[in-house]
Amino acid sequence: MANATVTTGSQTRVQASEDGRKVVDEVSGWLRVLDDGTVDRTWTGPPEALPLMQPVAPYSTPRDGHTLHDLPGEPNLRVYVAAGDRRRLPVVVHLHGGGFCVSHPSWLMYHHFYSRLACALPAAVVSVELPLAPERRLPAHIDTAIAALHRVRSIALSDDDPVAALLREVADVSRVFLIGDSSGANLVHLVAARACHDDGKDSWAPLRVAGGIPIHPGFVRATRSGSEMRTSDSVFFTLEMLDKFNAMALPVGATKEHPFTCPMGPQAPPLESVMLPPMLVAVGEHDLVRDRNLEYCDALRAAGKEVEVLISRGMSHAFYLNKFAVDMDPTTGERTQELIDAIASFVARH
Repeated sequence: MANATVTTGSQTRVQASEDGRKVVDEVSGWLRVLDDGTVDRTWTGPPEALPLMQPVAPYSTPRDGHTLHDLPGEPNLRVYVAAGDRRRLPVVVHLHGGGFCVSHPSWLMYHHFYSRLACALPAAVVSVELPLAPERRLPAHIDTAIAALHRVRSIALSDDDPVAALLREVADVSRVFLIGDSSGANLVHLVAARACHDDGKDSWAPLRVAGGIPIHPGFVRATRSGSEMRTSDSVFFTLEMLDKFNAMALPVGATKEHPFTCPMGPQAPPLESVMLPPMLVAVGEHDLVRDRNLEYCDALRAAGKEVEVLISRGMSHAFYLNKFAVDMDPTTGERTQELIDAIASFVARH
């Protein structure tokens, strides 16, 4: 077995590779890039986090007030529907996080929150399986999310698949809300901007993006913000992840100032010229990217956009996805309920 030299921050260490292949880059715990171009996403972090990454199988028999269906295609979709509710429901299109590089919408961390959200609103929640970098860099994720919206529109118009028929029966595609976690929240802005720009050409009818809900977006700049310097890392979000995932996902040669990671920066189109729906931006008080999140909200306001802000006091990045903390820690559970209530209120008013 060969060894490889791997640099992490300012530290360099030797890492054993598998089958003679060398590790040319890694993000601790999450992935290793090998010299043959393959990517190993075997979790090597704390074992207590592993259950949150276990896939949840779909089920058509109601559980906890909803059913769960997979809809294979281009792209693959996962659909949560409130059981027994056959009203026309708003559609919440979910774009998962993971720094553009890891995670899957079937994971327990997403299932426990978005199944609950589908019942609380109520809504049809459609989770999109996104491509992963570095194999597929941005804008592949944006293109896939746009393709998902086109697929939802097509389902609303005609589709013979039984799951598609169920979605068509309950979905009000004139009220589509984009929601995303972390890097998926970046996509909320980028996808909403493209969809709203195209909407004037009637290419989306009857689908309409009625709102965007970026939760803890992974917006950054080339320089460290105060919250990045002051806030402690957690196993689920570290400065190493912030830096390396972006480097792996952005177009080759791009910096953090790229519009994909800094839509309020000088390289991005002026926000005054960007068509956006009403936005609800969720911010964690103790999040590494809190300051950039608030900068984004200020920039939206300055550009005359309709924006609401929810700050979760005492909470860190994507706290609501940690099912065990939500279930066992009263404060985390309370803040998660506040987040769900804010989303429900926003959707009801739009």
